[in-house]
Amino acid sequence: MIGRVLALVGGLTTAGVSAQFPEFSQQYLQRLGGAVQALDEVVAEFDGSAAKLSLTRFQALEQMQGTAFVQARRADMEALFLRHARLTADYQQMRAAGPFMRLYHTRRMGDRELLRGTWGDFVPALPLSFAGAVFAGAGLVLGWAMVRLVLGALAQVFRRKPQSAKAAD
Repeated sequence: MIGRVLALVGGLTTAGVSAQFPEFSQQYLQRLGGAVQALDEVVAEFDGSAAKLSLTRFQALEQMQGTAFVQARRADMEALFLRHARLTADYQQMRAAGPFMRLYHTRRMGDRELLRGTWGDFVPALPLSFAGAVFAGAGLVLGWAMVRLVLGALAQVFRRKPQSAKAAD
């Protein structure tokens, strides 16, 4: 009886947590889109400045030498270009994916700054969408099964030996 109650509690807890994924991934996607848009502006501005001098982005970066500040700024811009490319690719993949495929693309939710911001503003809510219900149902089954497996394994470990086995020892 206690095992069933614990399994139900574990299942309901996992259901509640997993049901939040569709909304959390949607909020992450919105932040990701905003970050890509902001970086688009910085990249376009840099490329525009380079183009005014008939330089490519690479050539402009190569010319950023001399002082420690200019070299540090060059490193910052190189890192920005890499982040921009990564976030743009992540955004395109996540935007094309629905709530179920976003689970498959979870690895694209790896930008720590965006994750921290999303998590900091995220407020769990009752999922009323089809995707939320499916994630909740899957979480319920998964949580219930995990608790039952753990309790079953613990029961095997602590199960007493039969009396006839004790007599033979």
